[in-house]
Amino acid sequence: MSLYRCRRTGASQTGSPQTGICQTGICQTGICQTGICQTKTRRGEIGQIAMKLAGRGRIGTGRSSSDSIAGMTASSDRQVRHRALVTATMRGPGLDKLRRLADVVYEPWTEQQPLKVYDGAALAERLRAERADIAVVEADFVSGPVWELPLVAVAATRGDPNNVDVAGATRAGIPVLRTPARNADAVAELTLGLIIALARHVLPGDKDVRENEVFRDGTIPYQRFRGVELAGRRAAIIGFGAVGRALAWRLEALGMRVATYDPYVEEAGNDMEAVVREADVVSLHAAATTATVGFFGKEQFAWMRPGSVFLNTARAKLHDMDALVAALESGHLSGAGLDHFEGETLPEGHPLTSMPNVVLTPHIGGATQETEERGAQMVADDLEVLLSGGVPKNIVNPEVLAK
Repeated sequence: MSLYRCRRTGASQTGSPQTGICQTGICQTGICQTGICQTKTRRGEIGQIAMKLAGRGRIGTGRSSSDSIAGMTASSDRQVRHRALVTATMRGPGLDKLRRLADVVYEPWTEQQPLKVYDGAALAERLRAERADIAVVEADFVSGPVWELPLVAVAATRGDPNNVDVAGATRAGIPVLRTPARNADAVAELTLGLIIALARHVLPGDKDVRENEVFRDGTIPYQRFRGVELAGRRAAIIGFGAVGRALAWRLEALGMRVATYDPYVEEAGNDMEAVVREADVVSLHAAATTATVGFFGKEQFAWMRPGSVFLNTARAKLHDMDALVAALESGHLSGAGLDHFEGETLPEGHPLTSMPNVVLTPHIGGATQETEERGAQMVADDLEVLLSGGVPKNIVNPEVLAK
């Protein structure tokens, strides 16, 4: 039988205020409750250990040993059932598995009207009200008073859980889980869709059909919307992580020649200027960090081939918006496709909104059912490992498990 030291009190196997043995390894009240680790102890051993502890005079006051054992077992059964507040959008087998692991309060933030995003104080209050010891979030900010609660784990359905104060969680001894690459295929597919829409003038063609202007100004669509084929064209992928890789093989399947740049990935190229200068399509997929904010600016747009196309389905802060507008207005670039904007929207009357050679989508790269399914499965799998005493695959702060 494996036993744990209490992470909140630091009590060892023989030092807990009530029984000396922590129930789960993450103390729910500040003192050990039952003395039996349910994550590692077989149910058949409960009575044996309870009898030993009762014989030492450590269980029960004024009750028989059998009464104490029965009460202890019932208490253990109640406390081993965790409760999860889930505000992330989830679906599929992973959500079903999570419901088997814990009692789930499921209130996805995307289905609230109006949208509900908790800050640290509000989330802590809600967790306390629900008596939840697991939080699964996507957009909520997890910080401050949340770390005062006796949580088993916080899971964020994001590749980079930048909405979670990981340092605070680590100080509190609370594991933080993430879901890397859950949306990689979705973002790659949207990027491909934007490229095709630009190459074949899909949006202006759609507009003419809807407005009954197929023969606008006495011309035929074949004249106005003559496009280019992707096969044989060259693409530069800037940032060769999960999304960049997912896009690369899709473009290669269409016959494109793909070059990459990522100084942190060994198999990627290390000369951004060279790959950009040779590309017909340049697509950004770098992580947004202090080192990459605004890294693609006036100079980098000037490197691009005349008539080439620019894509950014990562984060708007990676490129200089004014420089992009200037490159489009001058005709140096033939088009652009964007899926993210600072503050999530463009200002009214922004130049990009009147350009027919620009495709704009409202940060929907990861908005697929499969993304939600993968996120749910990854969270449930890691929680199962954690609750069984193991080390989850996607834990951000594994050092807390050694405390």
